[in-house]
Amino acid sequence: MKSILVTVVPEETKLAILEDGKLSSIEVERATHSHLVGNIYKGQVQNVLPGMQAAFVDIGTGKNAFMYIGDGMPADVKQTLPHPQKIHIGQQLPVQIIKDAIGSKGPRATTHITLPGRNVVLLPTAAYIGMSRRIEEEAERNRLHDIASRICPEGMGLIIRTVAAGATEESLREDVEYLEKLWHSMMARFKMKSKGANLLYRDADLIIRVVRDNLTPEVEAMWIDNRAVYQRVRDFVQLLSPELTEKIRYYDSREPLFKHYGIEEELDNLGGRTVELKSGGFLVIDKTEALTVIDVNTGKYTGSTNLGETVYATNQEAAEEIMRQLRLRDIGGIIIVDFIDMEKDEHKEQLLAHLRDLAKFDPTKTNIVDITSLGLVEITRKKSRQNLDSIIYSECPICHGRGRVESPETVSIRIAGDIRRMEHKSHAEDGYEIEVHESVAEELRHNQLLMNLAAEFAMDIKVTATPGMHPENYTILQQS
Repeated sequence: MKSILVTVVPEETKLAILEDGKLSSIEVERATHSHLVGNIYKGQVQNVLPGMQAAFVDIGTGKNAFMYIGDGMPADVKQTLPHPQKIHIGQQLPVQIIKDAIGSKGPRATTHITLPGRNVVLLPTAAYIGMSRRIEEEAERNRLHDIASRICPEGMGLIIRTVAAGATEESLREDVEYLEKLWHSMMARFKMKSKGANLLYRDADLIIRVVRDNLTPEVEAMWIDNRAVYQRVRDFVQLLSPELTEKIRYYDSREPLFKHYGIEEELDNLGGRTVELKSGGFLVIDKTEALTVIDVNTGKYTGSTNLGETVYATNQEAAEEIMRQLRLRDIGGIIIVDFIDMEKDEHKEQLLAHLRDLAKFDPTKTNIVDITSLGLVEITRKKSRQNLDSIIYSECPICHGRGRVESPETVSIRIAGDIRRMEHKSHAEDGYEIEVHESVAEELRHNQLLMNLAAEFAMDIKVTATPGMHPENYTILQQS
């Protein structure tokens, strides 16, 4: 069974989803880090890159959005559509944000709009009917496809969502009619004469999105610790799915909601590189600009049969935890997993099959590509919103994101090199005073480097430890 926990303070909203009592998803939304994904803008083309089939579009947020021409649709659908019109500088067009600005990169946009409802997603610019891969029963897929064919507006498309399984034609039709009216309303605002870019549609906030996308009959309860938000959600669910209203519950206790369910401790662990496995093995997760690398280690686990079975068991357990961590940390892009080497091809195929089965439960599109000749498993996962890591943490001002600083010995050798260069230009008769970080001062006092340097140039060198100084910085002053 699932449980949804929502804790709200004026500064932020935090949401956790528990599956069988275990944390499976966590999201944080802050007013200062508002998401753009899902928003639709009247954009204005600022620059066109013909060689890349791309353009930069001003959406009025201060940072231009990058847009691939023809982006946002399946390849087989694109081939059936007429050739897109030529995009030119100054052109105004409706665009939807499909990826938040991350680091120095601006947001990603597309002209292929999607409007999500409770049961369906409307595709106003593509005559295409799709179906959630989680609806596996063939008879139900055929029933929903037939309904979609009847209710789909002419010239538009639909995607049937997972929650639509078992839904009546009437409820699906109501969804479609609402979304169609919403689209026509946006187009009316788009056609109004106005200079520059402006917002046509803002996607729902975190609270409404989770009700729309996650509140299903399988959810045991949705606990909310803020009275006003609780009432807002109840009113919304009463209109959307009245039969689910009783699942919305107000949490009224002195003990914080996340602490009561052990979520705070889990949040602290998400900031670490290492993830412990129950068997005694562990994962090491490292993120780079290009990809995320995950290493699997047996640790203390020695097994009870033979090496091959021990390695296979560890890898199977690691696979489950890796897929969970990808969801919890919302890791996207390219992921490379270095599982422990397995000799049997049968074990490798079973591991890939296990990963693919687990990927089906991830709401974010995840693709288990293959296993390389070096035994590395390649995974791709759609990256759209800013993840937990980028919201909660900022770059270390000491190491500037490298994760390490020069050792005191290295800094000491640099200081000696600078003094030698200064001495070759002019001799300091009264010697030098060096201001350094405490750790470097300790290193200089205990090694022979400065003593040898003072003897080499017949001068005095004084070391001063400066609290708060960067470990790699130093100041060399001539004494007078």
